[in-house]
Amino acid sequence: MARIAPQPLTAAAFAAFGDVLEVAGQPDKMINQGLCGRHHDRAQLDFADGRAGISIFDAEPRHLPYRLEMMERHPLGSQAFVPMNGVPFLVTVAPDAGARPGPVSAFVTGAAQGINLHRGVWHGVLAPLQFRGIYAVVDRIGPGSNLEEYWFDTPREVGPD
Repeated sequence: MARIAPQPLTAAAFAAFGDVLEVAGQPDKMINQGLCGRHHDRAQLDFADGRAGISIFDAEPRHLPYRLEMMERHPLGSQAFVPMNGVPFLVTVAPDAGARPGPVSAFVTGAAQGINLHRGVWHGVLAPLQFRGIYAVVDRIGPGSNLEEYWFDTPREVGPD
């Protein structure tokens, strides 16, 4: 079984797959009487049609090493995950390699990091680490098939070397 070592999530390492949602650097502007820093427009929502919707996901915990058997993608819209209870999660992503996932990369978010997956990016399912995770999910709501799955013949294992 191929083994993938997860790395900490950074904007630079994740750029090919999506956006990292976090407080980083100075705010773009101060609002609310100077008591709140606004880090403005940090994700590119991208929908072929339909509208943006916000759902709440309540996910069971996973543990490393993690067995990655399947990846999915959403061809009609981006998908953002924003943690609501501070539980870090495992993010597995891959570029497209002819209607199947290419080489898999794995990241572990910080407790205050979310992600926005670009439209069409292959990714694993939501995998909070150690504890149940609650996430606000912003994605496309509309008609049409917006889910493709790919099951690996040989699963990958994600975990430390």
